[in-house]
Amino acid sequence: MERFETIAIFTYPSEYAVLRLLFEQAEIRHVFQNETMIGVLPFHSNAIGGIRLKVHPDDIQEAREILEDLNRESDLRIV
Repeated sequence: MERFETIAIFTYPSEYAVLRLLFEQAEIRHVFQNETMIGVLPFHSNAIGGIRLKVHPDDIQEAREILEDLNRESDLRIV
């Protein structure tokens, strides 16, 4: 996992629920770092540094395209 790169940071798990499904459908290797800790202590999200979306280097381009498409073509915005 040390090779994975952070491409987005979220405050709460609800902000990326749809994104997770899209990544799983596209078989993009990813991990949401700090997800469990913030699930337990949601008001500490900013202090912890948020939930970091980390993606394998080989999948970064496709992951960024999915993020851009989601922001551009729908009312579901990634914050």
